[in-house]
Amino acid sequence: MPKYVIEREIPGAGSLSQADLQGVSQKSCGVLQNMGPQIQWVQSYVTDDKVYCIYIADNEDLIKQHAEQGGFPANSISEVRGIIDPTTSE
Repeated sequence: MPKYVIEREIPGAGSLSQADLQGVSQKSCGVLQNMGPQIQWVQSYVTDDKVYCIYIADNEDLIKQHAEQGGFPANSISEVRGIIDPTTSE
C-alpha cells in the first residue's frame, strides 16, 4: 500500500496538552477502526503550528475521508515516492 505524508495546519498544536493529544488520537483511531484495514496511521510529528502524519492507505481519497470524518485538516497530502536515511549514502 502507498505511504503518505499529511500536513495538518493546527495553530498552537505544539501547546496542546497530553490530554488534548490523547483525545485527538482516540478520535483518529475511532475513525480508522470504522474505515477498515485499507488505511493505517503510522506516526505523527507535532510542531508549533502543524502536525505531520504518516499514513499507509490504498489511495489519497481514504486520507481525505479520514480527515473529513474526524474533523481534522488535511492541508497537504503527498505520496511518498522513496525513503532515504544515512545508510543510503553507503
